[in-house]
Amino acid sequence: MALTPAQAIDAINGVFGRHAGRRALHAKGSLCRGSFTATPAAAQLTTAPQMQGAAIPATVRFSNGGGDPGHPDWAPDPRGLAVKLYLTDGSRTDIVAVSSPRFPVRTPEAFIELVVAQGAGPASVWKLPRFFARHPEALRALPVLAPTLAAPASYATIPYYGIHAFKWIDAEGMGRYVRYQLRPEVTQRKPAPWQARRLGADYLQPELVARLQRGPVRFTLQLQLAGTGDPTDDPSAAWPRQRKLVTAGTLTITELETERETGDDVLVFDPTRITPGIELSEDPVLQFRRAAYSESVARRMA
Repeated sequence: MALTPAQAIDAINGVFGRHAGRRALHAKGSLCRGSFTATPAAAQLTTAPQMQGAAIPATVRFSNGGGDPGHPDWAPDPRGLAVKLYLTDGSRTDIVAVSSPRFPVRTPEAFIELVVAQGAGPASVWKLPRFFARHPEALRALPVLAPTLAAPASYATIPYYGIHAFKWIDAEGMGRYVRYQLRPEVTQRKPAPWQARRLGADYLQPELVARLQRGPVRFTLQLQLAGTGDPTDDPSAAWPRQRKLVTAGTLTITELETERETGDDVLVFDPTRITPGIELSEDPVLQFRRAAYSESVARRMA
């Protein structure tokens, strides 16, 4: 029987708790304002309006991956960077990326199984090995994913990856699958675990504020282009490193956003919110996201 959005959110809430007004995952974060400007190379690959070169206003959210807003910043966790672009016709489109270069599993069902196994307390000693036996792709990904969970010096100094493939359609109607990467303008070595702990439970938010007071934070949007035979429906499968990278634009973050998500304002960063010129892949995790977000939003607003 297929996993339902309600079952998925129930399972996540069961592990992290249900926190009023908070997201089921990526519950702790910081909102910012900025803009995105695409390159001519992006316009050659897609007719999407946000990729034609005009500066597009953006809302940006940095976050920790877990569903507990009280989880300390120094603890291992994937970090998130989500971008909402506001187009001139009133429509919106989103880019969602995380600090891990690929998803640990292939399906929504396997992901929820992993979340439950990790959150099982003492029972995780036997639940996790049983999970890895059923999902060997997650075990193979561990050496790649584990280092990306270490606490960063700043949200602004690590790369983020859009783990899903999207088909970009050009002016001739030709399609090409791509994956997104957001590369920081400034990099900084991650602190050792004991150093991160000394920074405190909530150091990433004030660090970002201080950094923005000194000047804009920038990321370069790069596209990894799929080659023949590269899987486009499996977020756990890496594409070869030698695949071509195209610089598609610059995300410039200028200040904190203090006017959104107040009162009844609810922001949703949904990677399935696309524009003409971009199509979704058949990735089952990507296809599941919209319904899961709708369920999560309903609970946030309750």
